[in-house]
Amino acid sequence: MKIAIVHDWLVTYAGAERVLASLIKIWPEADLFSVIDFLSDQDRAQLGGKVATTTFIQRLPKAKTKYQRYLPLMPMAIEQLDLSGYDLIISSSHAVAKGVLCGPDQLHISYVHSPIRYAWDLQHQYLKEANMSSGLKGKVARMILHYMRMWDQRTAAGVDDFIANSHFIGARITKSYRRESTVIYPPVDTRGFTIQEQKQDYYFTASRMVPYKRMPMIVEAFAAMPDKRLVMVGDGPEMEKAKAIAANAPNVTLLGFQPFAVLQEHMRNAKGFVFAAEEDFGISPVEAQACGTPVIAFGKGGVLETVCGLDHPQPTGVFYPEQTVASLIEAIETFEAASERITAQACRANAERFSEARFEQEMRQFVELRLTASRQARQSMQFRATQIQPSLVAPTLVASDLSARVVPIKSV
Repeated sequence: MKIAIVHDWLVTYAGAERVLASLIKIWPEADLFSVIDFLSDQDRAQLGGKVATTTFIQRLPKAKTKYQRYLPLMPMAIEQLDLSGYDLIISSSHAVAKGVLCGPDQLHISYVHSPIRYAWDLQHQYLKEANMSSGLKGKVARMILHYMRMWDQRTAAGVDDFIANSHFIGARITKSYRRESTVIYPPVDTRGFTIQEQKQDYYFTASRMVPYKRMPMIVEAFAAMPDKRLVMVGDGPEMEKAKAIAANAPNVTLLGFQPFAVLQEHMRNAKGFVFAAEEDFGISPVEAQACGTPVIAFGKGGVLETVCGLDHPQPTGVFYPEQTVASLIEAIETFEAASERITAQACRANAERFSEARFEQEMRQFVELRLTASRQARQSMQFRATQIQPSLVAPTLVASDLSARVVPIKSV
């Protein structure tokens, strides 16, 4: 059996690429396909050294750094990948990977991180953050995203089975494609984090500093709580805004980008991990719990499935209802009042529900069951076709028979 794994694009090693790494670990013989592939040698090692077969976008100017600009071309690009020789196609998709062309004798299973966020329910948010809410650029962007939505919905018909990375994304799949999905949570390297029961007196957060992560809001909240210390790791477009707020907050430490060992050490020792994004799943809160560190999170998205709130018998964190400074401050106060109820052991046990071993087992079982069902359905169809009796098939009228039956009309 020939297997193809299709990924959107390979530029950095982040959450979606961790899923890809596990898929390759399950099926090391599979061939890899992607719109572009610019991974570093260090990141590629995580994928078993595999190099993807890419599209024409790989050769376009500045495709490595400005690949987002080629989004309008990606539907056409992904459809040019020739997968006709493969029996099983597994796509890892948050943009266009699920749109590959396949035939009726091929099984296509799509692991969806999210339907294209900026084309569906988050369109207005993304346009606002990109300063394209109005003007000519805004009109062009809306037109492109309208086309992307139509293409995205149409190509959903080419997928035999959808797997969602959370129930939150499963609801998006149902809303966007009118299709059901099976939830298999993505893999988290819980073995790479060890539990630390004795905590130090500071809060911790780590993330890319992009608008939807709301990192400056976290800084602003702690600036208003001078008796509580915050350590922040991460870099990105919002860094300057965070620095400006932290300039008047000596209790806030911005470390910028740090290697994994530094991030891990701060996460293990922190009394709480602060999370402000609305994520499809959210790996960082699970990693924090693997360290025995409770989570204070914005209560929307996948985090509601990965963190146990105070209403749970074994709570692992606290939720706050709004992405505002006041809401976060209130959540910190609630957390400190209830901190004795949250144990490091409960956090670690909850994190283990999302381990790499669990993901690989569930994915393998799901695909094998679907392959078996697909083969049985094909064999049943072939069997039924051989049972059709020739006598039950209506004879075909040839031209001579037809002409013999025509009665000439006499002229009046």
